[in-house]
Amino acid sequence: VQLVESGGGLVQAGGSLTLSCAVSGGTSNNYLLGWLRQSPGKELDFVTAISWRDTSTTYANSVKGRFTISRDNGKNTVNLKMNSLKPEETAVYYCAAGNLGRLWRAMYPQEYTYWGQGTQVTVSS
Repeated sequence: VQLVESGGGLVQAGGSLTLSCAVSGGTSNNYLLGWLRQSPGKELDFVTAISWRDTSTTYANSVKGRFTISRDNGKNTVNLKMNSLKPEETAVYYCAAGNLGRLWRAMYPQEYTYWGQGTQVTVSS
């Protein structure tokens, strides 16, 4: 499975940005696709994930109501729409995938098998 992120960039606080993760190489219905982020000097944090089987989703509390993850079947991509961005959300955002099975496992970075190269999101104050 290959994952390629795009859509990162510079945005002002309060602004919006949409990230995309192109998925190739084959997935199974047990796969989850997640977005995780890492700010400078901090650990990798879970943001959101979506089930490949039924598109059910889960979000970190800090992004609920502002971020939306979705799957575009036609393009085989997973998108992350981010609204009301905050400066502290400046980070490298990674797309990750794996045969996690249950959504609750998506919050743990070590559960993922495949990772993209990451895309930088910078939120200016």
